[in-house]
Amino acid sequence: MENAYEKYEKLITEGETGEKFSAFYDLLLKYNAMFNLTRITGEEDCRVKHFFDSLAGEKYFPHGAAVAEIGSGGGFPSVPLMIVRPDLRFTLIESVGKKCSFLREAVKELGLNANVVQARAEDLARQEDFREKFGVCCARAVARLNTLAEYCVPFVKKGGLFVAYKGKAEEELKEAERAFGVLGIKLSSAEKYSLPFGEGERTLVVAEKIKPTPPAYPRGRGKERSSPL
Repeated sequence: MENAYEKYEKLITEGETGEKFSAFYDLLLKYNAMFNLTRITGEEDCRVKHFFDSLAGEKYFPHGAAVAEIGSGGGFPSVPLMIVRPDLRFTLIESVGKKCSFLREAVKELGLNANVVQARAEDLARQEDFREKFGVCCARAVARLNTLAEYCVPFVKKGGLFVAYKGKAEEELKEAERAFGVLGIKLSSAEKYSLPFGEGERTLVVAEKIKPTPPAYPRGRGKERSSPL
């Protein structure tokens, strides 16, 4: 990831993309004072732990893909990805109204190709317009992998990808084996990488949708968390 960091450092700090990252950072600080979007507010910390980390998974998003992001919150990984990849079309799914307000402002101010939907993933995934309609569904820092898969996988069409940004994920991967089988996905890779400057170990979990998700999932009523697959 060292060469990748050099590549993304230029995109984050230079030219038109650099201007957008700077504007996004300013917007994040402004709204964070009101809505508590993130604990990471220092400029360098934000660049490494949010911006670079979001971009680390960029290669797993096919050109022109329609992407759903679950629990968008402060806009990670979606906003950094859209800044450097305007070909991607995002649907940002967030249940908290204040966070949706921030996301809509970011989309408008930065000119991003995204639609913000205020809804719970477990409800939206049952709607025909959203179920199995996306080439990629991604999430970062939302839930343990078995729970997260049940939220995300129903949005992914056959042949598409579920991309989860995690910390050290060995235990969660083992824990999620049954969930992956039930939901219709197969693990493609679990790429480990280190954030620059010793800022932590990370894992990108990528799984391919190999068959439709059974209609019973997601189960809703909090069962994804209280009784994970």
